[in-house]
Amino acid sequence: MTGSAGPPSFRLAYVPGVMPGKWAGVWRERLPGVPLSLEQVEAADAADVLLGRAADVGLVRLPVDRTVLSAIPLYTETTVAVVPRDHVFTAVDEVTADDMADEIVLNPLDDVLGWRPSPGLPARERPETTDDAVRLVAAGIGVLVVPLSLARLHHRRDLAHVPVADAPRSSVALSWPEDGHTDLVEEFIGIVRGRTVNSTRGRGRTPGARDAERATPRRDSREGGGSAGSPTGGRPSARDPRRGSGAGGSRGRGRPRRRS
Repeated sequence: MTGSAGPPSFRLAYVPGVMPGKWAGVWRERLPGVPLSLEQVEAADAADVLLGRAADVGLVRLPVDRTVLSAIPLYTETTVAVVPRDHVFTAVDEVTADDMADEIVLNPLDDVLGWRPSPGLPARERPETTDDAVRLVAAGIGVLVVPLSLARLHHRRDLAHVPVADAPRSSVALSWPEDGHTDLVEEFIGIVRGRTVNSTRGRGRTPGARDAERATPRRDSREGGGSAGSPTGGRPSARDPRRGSGAGGSRGRGRPRRRS
């Protein structure tokens, strides 16, 4: 005698700094019969997690190997310098690589920007993690350049962050194995892209999705889990580093632009 198959489930991996809660909430409203599990993974491990089928989809940092993974870019983050709250950089709107020439710039082993050559002065040793680097910044040992979401994730009251105009920027994407594009994956793509519960787009309706449609009342089309252009529903950043891109060559070393 063989047991019947259990209910379908769905696994979402996400890298540090990404906030999947809103999309996860929409999933649980629309597909109450399909349990959703969330797992945070290191950015460097995300591709292996997906290819090893430990997750169905992932919110990852680009680039990924597009020969084996599909990816939908969602948003690109502002890059910031994390500094002590009383640092001179906190008096300006943004800084450049030239402004950091005399600063020790920490480069943790889990760095996601890959800024090479790194600006500023190198530390004697690379911190093991971003969290370790943040602690060194708080101790006055150097500055740290990271995507804005990681600065917020490791926020401390004694630290501040300032946009870096000419730094590389990190993009976040929804990714899954090329040969793993299932109906449930298409459901999650629809949620991330803001499709309504009654959208006809996709690869078909799963049993869980059909049950969810019968059980869930129709909702306004704005209930889509946010825009694909931003982790906060499409609201643009108040400070876009592109305003000052390339400006480092016209400034003197160590003279960041002051607030007006």
